Amino acid sequence: MELTEAIITLLAGIGVFMVGMKMMSDGLEHGAGGGLKKLFRKISGNRFAGVGVGAAVTAIIQSSSATTVMVIGFVNAGIMTLLQATAIIMGANIGTTVTGVLVAFSSFNIGLYATALAFIGVFITMFGRKDMVKTVGNILTGLGLIFVGLSMMSGSLKNCDEIRTAFSSLFTKVDFPLLLIILGAVFTALIQSSSAATGIIITLVSQGVLPVESALFIVIGTNIGTCVTALLASIGATVNAKRAALIHLIFNLIGTVVFAALIWPLSDQVVGFLNMLAPNALTMQIAWFHIFFNVITTLLLLPFTKQLAKLASVIIPEKRNKTEQLKLFYIDDRILQTPSIALEQTVKEVVNMAEIAHANLRRGFDAVCTGKTAEKEILYEEENKINFINKGVATFLIKLSAQDISDGNEQIIGSLYHVIGDIERIGDYAKNFIERAENMRELGISFSEQAQSELNVMYGKVENMFGDVLNVFAERDTQGLAAISETEAQVDRLKKELNRKHIERLNSGSCSVEKGIYFYAIISELERTADHLINIAYSIKNPSGSEDIIIKTQPV
Repeated sequence: MELTEAIITLLAGIGVFMVGMKMMSDGLEHGAGGGLKKLFRKISGNRFAGVGVGAAVTAIIQSSSATTVMVIGFVNAGIMTLLQATAIIMGANIGTTVTGVLVAFSSFNIGLYATALAFIGVFITMFGRKDMVKTVGNILTGLGLIFVGLSMMSGSLKNCDEIRTAFSSLFTKVDFPLLLIILGAVFTALIQSSSAATGIIITLVSQGVLPVESALFIVIGTNIGTCVTALLASIGATVNAKRAALIHLIFNLIGTVVFAALIWPLSDQVVGFLNMLAPNALTMQIAWFHIFFNVITTLLLLPFTKQLAKLASVIIPEKRNKTEQLKLFYIDDRILQTPSIALEQTVKEVVNMAEIAHANLRRGFDAVCTGKTAEKEILYEEENKINFINKGVATFLIKLSAQDISDGNEQIIGSLYHVIGDIERIGDYAKNFIERAENMRELGISFSEQAQSELNVMYGKVENMFGDVLNVFAERDTQGLAAISETEAQVDRLKKELNRKHIERLNSGSCSVEKGIYFYAIISELERTADHLINIAYSIKNPSGSEDIIIKTQPV
């Protein structure tokens, strides 16, 4: 094989390998969406559970960088503590060793047969109709491409003496452990994947162009390089999210120092031990070392999770800022890598938006009844939050729509666009109420006890309906829809009845026209609020919120 051809084949092999890694990772992540949600729900203060979750999620999606970025997103959204994140990050380092083992199998006789998975996967994807079938096809295609890439890399090295000589010469000259660690860190930082870097290292070792003892230090360096992804993801995040990224770096730096100090003077003994574990299987020796590095580092530092969190807090102190900034509480672009979890968090964000609107509606109605507008500024501030969340969720939904999602979840995303619009309108009605209360006070207008009693009855129906709707929407509970529909019908009947009684008071002269204008406006907006609430409730069955058409959707 000519040198030019060999170089092109080597680079193409690296490209195919990395594309395969990406396809398999995306397919596994998409197929395991529900499983990932269950795993993340098991997060607690137990550090061992956190390590287990981190290892399991990373083993599933085959990317410690993706897991760490997700964790930073959760910390940034305030739904995961720094201690929980620390344990999960440690577990992610263990989970990523699965890739090394997978790549190591390429040295056995299964490599040729495994490449056929690429064709099988493409065939399944082309002719499969169901989402899950196509996902399986993508996973198999990615797995097959990994072995195709490895085969291309191995072939280019095996069949070109010039490349073999060049690599051998390079690693003969660059054999200083610290330089090898830096080489591994820089290479991994450039390709943004320690799994892919480890796979390439194993390939070089298998072809005899990279000595095992040198490979060990490069593997150590890959664990530092993979931190770059998390550090980049923490830019612009909250203080705690930045601390989580820093803990990831500190964890791997400590592991690097400890292992480098052990291996440097004892490299012959370590290589001998690995050869005893996997005789004449150089690729498995590297895979075993990768496992030892991450498991032992985790065992060493797991008792010190609190101290790591404190150290990160000292390095990145809390910013003193008295002014509260507008922010989204549950969603963050960093969790878009896992669409199923991102969608679940979006629903939580929408519920949060609705709860703010609910509290504002109560403030506005109280002002109408009492004539007191002391909470006007608070209501306006909360209204700004509603508008901010509305825009933030809409933008996030656009980004989420571009991800690989199922048809059912696509319909849920469509429904959420309508829901945030309904909530925003309810927030506007709350603002209208307090403005009407202010106008009434300036004009010296107040409602009679009878009128206030009637308004309280109608508002009580809307208040009860609001709580039921939020429960149904958050839990995706279709069983509660019938009761909500009945309450909404009662509100409609009340509006007609109160309007009739209002006209009777006007005719009898016990109510002025000016009072009547405000009374009718308030009952009309309460009735419209109920309409928006029914839309929110029925959005779990029909994206438009209509009660008439029912479209089956998968629960978030």
